[in-house]
Amino acid sequence: MKQSAEQENPLKVIFNYNNVFFSFFYDDTTACIHRSHDFAINYVYSGEMVLDNGSKKLHVGKGESVFIPRDHHITIYKKPFGGERYCGIFLSFSRSFLREMYSKYEQFKVPKDTPKLKGIIKLPKTAELTSLFSSMIPYFDSKVKPQDDLMSLKLQEGLLALLHIDKSFAPTLFDFNEPWKIDIIDFLNKNYMYELTVEDIAHYTGRSLATFKRDFKKVSSLTPEKWLIRKRLEAAYAMMQEGEKKIADIYTKVGFKNQSHFSAAFKKQYGVSPTAVSAS
Repeated sequence: MKQSAEQENPLKVIFNYNNVFFSFFYDDTTACIHRSHDFAINYVYSGEMVLDNGSKKLHVGKGESVFIPRDHHITIYKKPFGGERYCGIFLSFSRSFLREMYSKYEQFKVPKDTPKLKGIIKLPKTAELTSLFSSMIPYFDSKVKPQDDLMSLKLQEGLLALLHIDKSFAPTLFDFNEPWKIDIIDFLNKNYMYELTVEDIAHYTGRSLATFKRDFKKVSSLTPEKWLIRKRLEAAYAMMQEGEKKIADIYTKVGFKNQSHFSAAFKKQYGVSPTAVSAS
């Protein structure tokens, strides 16, 4: 069961069950900048969600859902409405999931000239979507944890519901024009500890250097070098929290070649030395 919860902010709670997110927001000031690699459906169970792309705002109320395209940069406000806190369900369709579904179902292979959809789309209240989200309401109780295979089925239901709404969702979701490209963040999460130049990363992810730099800007506001340093520091911090005590072992495991460089970067990131954290 891949389940995680974010509870650092007492006014915000998020549970993630394998790319199906259940979220609770208790105040009226919560906003986040949203940019996902993946296509998604966001359903409002209670409260209100406002999506702002800089030129217009879209209000999504109780019982409504919205389709959000991949790599779409928007500000999302989630807040109480009508005396009810915000509760929502977010279904994220990863590229690997969509590839699997595309190869599984012939009905997804629509004519090549079918137009694609663009931008955020408020979805109609179809029977399929209503049934899908009604069946997921019990999981707002954090004590009721769904199984992985059930969440996979819910993602498939959500995908089918979209495709039944409009055939143009098929070429939009199943756009694999660049199948040789490897997802950059997936690759870095698996290989951050190795000594790689930007040229190496571009090569291993199937891109020219210029294309890699352009694509990387779509997924991170950091440079690749700074992203790697941050990732290595986060991994080191996690090791310390899990009981690893030897700094010499930690910094080499996460990819630093020099302990003094590691210590300086760690203190800059966390405000304390790595020895102070490992000793706590």
